[in-house]
Amino acid sequence: MILKGFKFGMLLQLAIGPVCFYIFDTGSKKGFLAAESSVLAVAIVDAFFILLAILGITAFLKNDKINSLFKILGSAILAFFGIKTIMGSISVSPGNYVGTLYNPFVVGLMLTISNPLTILFWAGVFTSKITEDKFEKKSLFLFGLGAVLSTIVFLSGVGAIGSIAASFLPPVIISILNAIVGIVFLYFAIKLLVKKKEQS
Repeated sequence: MILKGFKFGMLLQLAIGPVCFYIFDTGSKKGFLAAESSVLAVAIVDAFFILLAILGITAFLKNDKINSLFKILGSAILAFFGIKTIMGSISVSPGNYVGTLYNPFVVGLMLTISNPLTILFWAGVFTSKITEDKFEKKSLFLFGLGAVLSTIVFLSGVGAIGSIAASFLPPVIISILNAIVGIVFLYFAIKLLVKKKEQS
């Protein structure tokens, strides 16, 4: 059951989001261990969201006002880190980066929490597993554990690639990559707001 959750989680990792870009960027700027601290934060939040989904605590997010509030908050967080990342990429000081204000663990935590609608996704997944695959509670927990492990494995690989890339890429390329990451953050922030307007 853990393996099933792991395989399912790895499929989800193919939908690369802002957290993935941030961890690559952190690996290239601060090294593998810093990236791993972000991975740990992401795994903790994902595990918490999955636990809430299994326990069925999702009704509060189905409220339109609360849903809209979370989307605005998430968009603001993404935009903030996007702007800080772009500013860090054009600074004359190579050490000036959003991590000087917030360590990688905290940033990873905030970026993952900025998308709490993940709970609703997992609620749908586990509802399907209960109704169609007849999963019991123990199986749900093991499946969820496998999904969290896939997050750790995949993002650790991303952090490792980022740290390796930093060893042979010139600083100007790293700065360009940082700017791209910041732009990606802003893109996701705008996308989240557009979805909110379409649904309102």
